[in-house]
Amino acid sequence: MRSCEHYRFIERHRPFRDLTFKFYSDGALTIIDNQADAVVSPKELKGESLDFYVRKRIAFIKSDLADKRQRYA
Repeated sequence: MRSCEHYRFIERHRPFRDLTFKFYSDGALTIIDNQADAVVSPKELKGESLDFYVRKRIAFIKSDLADKRQRYA
């Protein structure tokens, strides 16, 4: 079963994008620009939104590794 965690992030500096990050349990990611109703790639992120993405991705990877360590140890 594929689960998903949603996070909303609104940039505080121009261009003030309102983004939704969807992190799926299988490692997939979808980033949606809520104002333009368009999908954004991680390459298009800058500043605060890039920092937010990197921190959440690292947290996901750490959690996934801890789960696998317990499962297979």
